[in-house]
Amino acid sequence: MKACVVQKLSGPSGMVYTDVDDVSDGGGNIVIEVRAAGVCFPDLLLTKGKYQLKLSPPFVPGMETAGVVRSAPAESGFRVGERVSAFGVLGCYAERVAVPVSNVIRSPDELDDAEAVSLLVNYNTMYFALSRRAVMRPGQTVLVLGAAGGVGTAAVQIAKAMGASQVIGVVHRESAMDYVAALGADQVLHLARGWVDKVHEHTNGQGVDIVVDPVGGRAFDDAIRALAIDGKLLVIGFAAGSIPTLTVNQLLLRNVGVLGVAWGEYLNKVPGSAVQFSAGLNQLVALGLKPPPPQRYPLSEARAALETLDAGGVLGKVVLEP
Repeated sequence: MKACVVQKLSGPSGMVYTDVDDVSDGGGNIVIEVRAAGVCFPDLLLTKGKYQLKLSPPFVPGMETAGVVRSAPAESGFRVGERVSAFGVLGCYAERVAVPVSNVIRSPDELDDAEAVSLLVNYNTMYFALSRRAVMRPGQTVLVLGAAGGVGTAAVQIAKAMGASQVIGVVHRESAMDYVAALGADQVLHLARGWVDKVHEHTNGQGVDIVVDPVGGRAFDDAIRALAIDGKLLVIGFAAGSIPTLTVNQLLLRNVGVLGVAWGEYLNKVPGSAVQFSAGLNQLVALGLKPPPPQRYPLSEARAALETLDAGGVLGKVVLEP
């Protein structure tokens, strides 16, 4: 079968599209015929050797896939030909991938495969973040940093779907402002234009109840100041490249909290929780939630897709299609 193989830890340039051995039906895994593979920031970091999971080449990246069941253990509950999505297992930049049963969920009927794969990590992470970690209530206000990226897109849409009274998106690209507004954000602010003061203006001086931060870096310190009393900042990741530090007297004096969000780690520690969160997310999909049209690349052009992601040229989700 065809797959994209990282041969050198030099970024996307170290990956080649080539023939590899087909995956095995054994081991109690479900084998999925890949119709769409999600491209995410950890994939890019893996190609550079900068992700928390360190892999030695050669390896096939990709942690998200959607397609149809090619084979499944009889006791798995899945049948051949059924549309499914899977996450958390490397090797998805390929025509087929073998996945443990616990990492497979059924794809929503309302979405095609590229749309379904868009839901996997970003939307499940944000549903988990807002529903479980922040315990968000209808009527609360939400600020989303990096609102034009994959996580940010999901955060804006899910916050609105869960009844946020106001969603404020913050972007670092002027060209992305209309895109974020089209997602449903009530206000869109530019990162370089005194955005914290504008957040307070838009919230009558109160600040926001929840901040979603997949960016880190210098924006983190400003985001603390954007919180209302009892506010919560959700740490999703560090797309800016630097991990911020926190002087905890800021939390004490302002009566706010900082919460970590690691959906995949939670699933590992709490067996069965993946089905719970995906069911809640699918309810929102049934009520009309739909990710924006993903940017689609052929699997053979995965290098170009990752280079676009690395250059900051992505709005929403990038998907590879064999």
